[in-house]
Amino acid sequence: MRRTRSSLACALALSASMLAVIPALAQDPVAAMRDRPAEDEVIYFLLPDRFANGDASNDRGGLSGDRLVTGYDPTDPGFYHGGDLRGLTGRLDYLQGLGVTALWIAPIFANKTVQGPAGHESAAYHGYWITDFTRVDPHFGTNDDFRALVAAAHGRGMKVYLDIVINHTADVIRYRECPANDCGYRWKGDYPYQRRGGLEGEAINTGFDGSNFDALTRPDYAYTPYAPAGEDDIKVPAWLNDVSLYHNRGNSVWYGESALDGDFAGLDDLFTEHPRVVEGMIDIYGDWIEQYGIDGFRIDTARHVNPEFWQAFVPAMLERARAKGIPNFHIFGETYDFVVADAARHTVVDGLPSVLDFASQRAIQEAATGTAGPINLAQVLRADPIYAGGAETARRLPTFTGNHDLGRIGHLILKALPNVGDAELLDRSALAHAMVLLGRGVPVIYYGDEQGFTGDGDDRRARQDMFETQVPTYADDRRVGLASGPFDTSADMYRRIAEMTRVRAADGRLRRGRVAIRIADQTPGVLAISRLDDTGETVVVFNTSTEARDVNVPVEAGSPSWRASLGVCPARAAAPGVLSISVPALGYLVCVSEGPA
Repeated sequence: MRRTRSSLACALALSASMLAVIPALAQDPVAAMRDRPAEDEVIYFLLPDRFANGDASNDRGGLSGDRLVTGYDPTDPGFYHGGDLRGLTGRLDYLQGLGVTALWIAPIFANKTVQGPAGHESAAYHGYWITDFTRVDPHFGTNDDFRALVAAAHGRGMKVYLDIVINHTADVIRYRECPANDCGYRWKGDYPYQRRGGLEGEAINTGFDGSNFDALTRPDYAYTPYAPAGEDDIKVPAWLNDVSLYHNRGNSVWYGESALDGDFAGLDDLFTEHPRVVEGMIDIYGDWIEQYGIDGFRIDTARHVNPEFWQAFVPAMLERARAKGIPNFHIFGETYDFVVADAARHTVVDGLPSVLDFASQRAIQEAATGTAGPINLAQVLRADPIYAGGAETARRLPTFTGNHDLGRIGHLILKALPNVGDAELLDRSALAHAMVLLGRGVPVIYYGDEQGFTGDGDDRRARQDMFETQVPTYADDRRVGLASGPFDTSADMYRRIAEMTRVRAADGRLRRGRVAIRIADQTPGVLAISRLDDTGETVVVFNTSTEARDVNVPVEAGSPSWRASLGVCPARAAAPGVLSISVPALGYLVCVSEGPA
């Protein structure tokens, strides 16, 4: 049996070290939190249903019946398992001990509990099938529970980011032309707004030109939409029940205009060009800022919404936040773009302040699995100037190793290297996290990675329970490193990640410094980057090879003296502008310049 320490004791010890690094945080955590720029955060992304169960009385969301009514079945990965906001509030010490400074919480809004065709139903445990945008889902607790969570997090100097959805609502609207609810997308060229049911149909919406919405009086240009009896007033606010405020063109085929106007796998696609939708969404999410003082938004399916919507929505949210005394409100969109130019376009054209950095995720995955050299990550970093605002904006991009859609980094390593040994699996997972936590951008830890979770794939296969699971396919997962039980603060990955977050917190250059690529091997090997500011230089070196490497890293000529922040570093430069370093296999280290001799 491995010796463990209590979660609270370890959390307090680690928190004390963090507070020692940032004295202002110890004196006034809320004021220091508000002043902290986005690039200073370490984000922890979690699904409340899978994190901690603080109130068993809400497991069924106040509903009675079987799982198709209540949505609750802790043995099935596609249903609710019982986690809630009170459970999360009770584990803040654990998260603070890990070095987390901001919580990214999957949508907490009231959802359509169960949906899907007969025999293939699943529940809205993930939060992305919203019906009531003003209320916490009863499976997660109450609005007061959320208020208490925000207050508790803020009291520790931790920010709270809400995952929000604008592109769609739950699947409520049906089309009379397809009773099986399987309508394919109908293109504007074939089904224009000014004809009913195709080019030869009756004239409707006379004079509508795409902007004068007073002329769009008929929503049956492609299909005949309706809300089934009993669900015609299910959405809140009430304006969301108006079927004319949706595109109603059938299921997206994920390219061309359908990527913007199609239903997302059946979910009702909002007509986000419509002024009523713009106004309504600004009111909805502005109220969450004003009522609860949250600190940012992650925007789900952001690339499936027209740019003009974001050009109105983002400034309105930032203004609401400033009026609430939140100057560093962080907004980042999910664009799911692995090509840097495609991701950057959403900052340039749409006006999104930041986007999730899928391009760096792919490059880190390739480097950590040994399927490509670290030069690919260097190429991603070299493209930083193309974001709106340039490299400064790139430093605010949330970076990550894996997530609830892609799968966990542990699984991605096992998929590439199915016969990898336990020690190597641990080292590769730690290396991937180091490239996020010690690299450019705002690092995101996916819940459970610190406990060594791997999973069997993407989506629900990567959404394990942090508490004792009843799902057989979760219970038999291979783990990264050792962990003695739920929320183990002595777990191998927890300790390694906590070490990295302490190093990051202690060095402002790791959070905000300019990036210079020093070495980037084409095959598995070394990536060395410098982080620079007016006070000096910090060098971070990663070795993605299974062999130790000795490298001569180019550095600034005016930095002859060095110290180790993580790993082993020489005390002196080998020559002006050169630092000779030995990096262990699948290792990483951080060296800090001590200034002129």
